[in-house]
Amino acid sequence: MKRTWTVPVLYVLCGAFVAAWQVFQGSSGTAAVLLVLFVLLAAAHSTVIFPRSVGALEAQRRSAADGRPVVFWRPGCAYCLRMRIKLGRSARRAHWVDIWRDPAGATAVRAANDGNETVPTVLLAGRAHTNPDPAWVREHLSPSA
Repeated sequence: MKRTWTVPVLYVLCGAFVAAWQVFQGSSGTAAVLLVLFVLLAAAHSTVIFPRSVGALEAQRRSAADGRPVVFWRPGCAYCLRMRIKLGRSARRAHWVDIWRDPAGATAVRAANDGNETVPTVLLAGRAHTNPDPAWVREHLSPSA
């Protein structure tokens, strides 16, 4: 749980330091802009913008029942962020598993990727797809979810 928030907290702390320095230099407008930029970067590297994460076993059970894909991800991963942004609102239709919060999810990803924790890994119909095209994932999302 700690490492999930390490990078976002560092972004906020660095942003606060840079903003304080800019205020000290007499540039409060620049300070405000930089602080907002660092907070946005912190949000992008946190769990905030991702759909709620479930455990790997629960996600796989749900996927077997409704046919929706399971997306294994981790905070701070640029490829996971790309997947999330490109899926847009339809991202809620997938089952998301944060491998840093769920050891079973990390184990499933390592099993699918020769021992590496390569994310995003999408599990669909029992088959793992490492870093697939977001358009392909969108095609496999159920419109009723």
